[in-house]
Amino acid sequence: MTSTDAGTEFDRQVRTLLDKRYHEHAGLSAEAFTELLSPLRATVTKDTAAAGAGGTVDAPEEGRVPFVLVVTRELVPIEDSIRLTTVAGRTKPGVIDRHYKEGDIGRFVSTEETGAPDAPAYVLFGVERGEEFCGAVPNDAMAAIAGRGRTPLTIEEGIALVTQHPSALAKNKCFSLGGSRCGDRRVPAIWISQNAPKLGWCWAGNPHTWLGMASAAARA
Repeated sequence: MTSTDAGTEFDRQVRTLLDKRYHEHAGLSAEAFTELLSPLRATVTKDTAAAGAGGTVDAPEEGRVPFVLVVTRELVPIEDSIRLTTVAGRTKPGVIDRHYKEGDIGRFVSTEETGAPDAPAYVLFGVERGEEFCGAVPNDAMAAIAGRGRTPLTIEEGIALVTQHPSALAKNKCFSLGGSRCGDRRVPAIWISQNAPKLGWCWAGNPHTWLGMASAAARA
């Protein structure tokens, strides 16, 4: 398995956000946006050094990435950030499924179990899209993930994964985002529709052969 410098990968992710003009959606200049994110670079490099990796991380591979820079709705609304995603090799922007009623997206917040930081941006470590759970009941998948000491991804984290690694969203290897809930049986998910990412939802008790459960090891 190849490795890459953690700081270099962090810088690449910041450039990706700038190229997608995240700063404009946040109402900030490019310089102010970069400055806001810059303290997280030390978080990434210190974490990899503490893990004995000498400041390097495993290179991203299909379905697994070492870390992802997450920009939350505090900075950029979900309605904007999903439109800044694409499927690998395609140009159509992501969309929100019509089954979300007006105001629904705002009701889906991170669960207490995720321990997601209350911050405009943070780093998500040890990310897996979870295709092993394709065909599993979402409730069962979330229980299995919790049993491993991991947590399901939130909506913002799923969008961040597709933003930085479009190839992570693939045909028959899409994923649910059980870290965001609104108090009912719906579980958010991202899948491919008409060659573009679509943010939708599925029932917690209904399995889908093409929909796994994404998870992460830690947040900082």
